[in-house]
Amino acid sequence: MKYLLIVNFEPGVAHAPMEEWKPEEIEAHLDYYRVLNRELERNGELVQMEVLAGPDLGKIVTSDGLSAPVVTDGPFQEFKEWIAGFQMVDVESEARAIDIAAQVSAVPGPGGRAIQQPIIVRQVMDRGPSNAAEMDAFLETAGGNVR
Repeated sequence: MKYLLIVNFEPGVAHAPMEEWKPEEIEAHLDYYRVLNRELERNGELVQMEVLAGPDLGKIVTSDGLSAPVVTDGPFQEFKEWIAGFQMVDVESEARAIDIAAQVSAVPGPGGRAIQQPIIVRQVMDRGPSNAAEMDAFLETAGGNVR
């Protein structure tokens, strides 16, 4: 089963901003992720992992489908949290996905203490479409014209 582990960043909630960390604390933080990701790769569990740019480089897009989309550039002051990155894992059970999420949450921060970063665990649909043709077929069987 595939699970998406979403790394939530909540500025100032669990720890000081990384800009205030000592260089060795940043290195320990990054090393922890490197070791964990190598272990997951060796186990054949890591499908993908990405670190995302901060919200200051993000955009919000809305559209009514008729006129030009409305694009709003970041930063977005109203966000109290944002997605810092994610890992896609392919594991035998939800329990294993939760175990991996717990390891990600325990990444060290200032003073070597676990920062207890919130990790959202979401199962990927087992029979979900993987390309445009499969999506068309899925929408047709999901109740007619959903578009």
